Amino acid sequence: MPAAGAQNRMDAFAGKRGAFTHRFFDLSRAGLLPPEGQDKYSGDFVEGAMLKLSELNEMDADGMEAKLGAIYEKSSWVARAAAAHKPFDSIGALVKAFKKVVDESDEDSKLLILRNHPDLAGKAALAGEVAAASSEEQARAGLDRCTSEELERFNTLNAAYKEKFSWPFILAVRNASKRAILAAFERRLKNDACAERAECLLQVHKIGWMRLLASVEHAPTGFLTCHVLDTARGCPAAGLRLTLKRLVGNSPEEGPWESLGTWVTNDDGRLPGGPALKGADHKVGVYQWTFAAGEYFAGAGVSTAGTPFLDEVPIRFGIDDPESHYHVPLLVSPWSFSTYRGS
Repeated sequence: MPAAGAQNRMDAFAGKRGAFTHRFFDLSRAGLLPPEGQDKYSGDFVEGAMLKLSELNEMDADGMEAKLGAIYEKSSWVARAAAAHKPFDSIGALVKAFKKVVDESDEDSKLLILRNHPDLAGKAALAGEVAAASSEEQARAGLDRCTSEELERFNTLNAAYKEKFSWPFILAVRNASKRAILAAFERRLKNDACAERAECLLQVHKIGWMRLLASVEHAPTGFLTCHVLDTARGCPAAGLRLTLKRLVGNSPEEGPWESLGTWVTNDDGRLPGGPALKGADHKVGVYQWTFAAGEYFAGAGVSTAGTPFLDEVPIRFGIDDPESHYHVPLLVSPWSFSTYRGS
């Protein structure tokens, strides 16, 4: 049972909710929620090889629930209801269908999703008693390797958060560090119930997005490009050497990294031959361009220091949506550089 203060806030919220629940799709009445909130599919969200979109489009609701029932934590009814939105021509369309089901569900169903999530670095997670997806995500964030001081801090924050809000703290931790998680934890404890509930639902959708990306093959529509501009001379950086690599381990510092190629920019400062990555090779992950700026400016006759201020310029970036265009340019001089995600 939540503390009295938290219960009063939830009762007040429930009282206000009656005025607008008629606008939402009541999943329990539609027969999409399992009896008494129990879920049939709450284990691993990937069974064998990644699914193809064409395979999903041939499945009925039972098949979707069986294959993707654990995308939303212990809430397989989301996958079952999303089957009504077939066909899917991309993961983007699939994600929109899952999100639509949750966003249009009644408030009790949303609250049940939140309460189905485990505590971060909690007893159940450390004992391996949570869904495989959650266990793997927490492990990637290092939450299975906390020091005693870190565990004490997590336990204190978990208890304070659940007393205030009555559901567990939810954060998409797959690519987060312990420091980032703890900082978010302390910041969000200051939120009111409405703001925090909205933040948790955003995080739930983010977790679902990343789980679907790990479960279903993306449409081959995305690609990666680059353009290098010499800001010292105000022209394209023609003849600049650059390399690309992708992280295949969990830690950028420890690696390993996979080399993906070396290019020399053309007269327009772009990659010869088109995109560096496209289609199936354009995957979710952490990448790094390394630009040989020092040798480029030496060859261009631009005056530099005896020990160049900028020699090799690394830009580490992430691809989160493999179906989209990622343009990662470099604006560079012997003394400065900048980048952004372009189009």
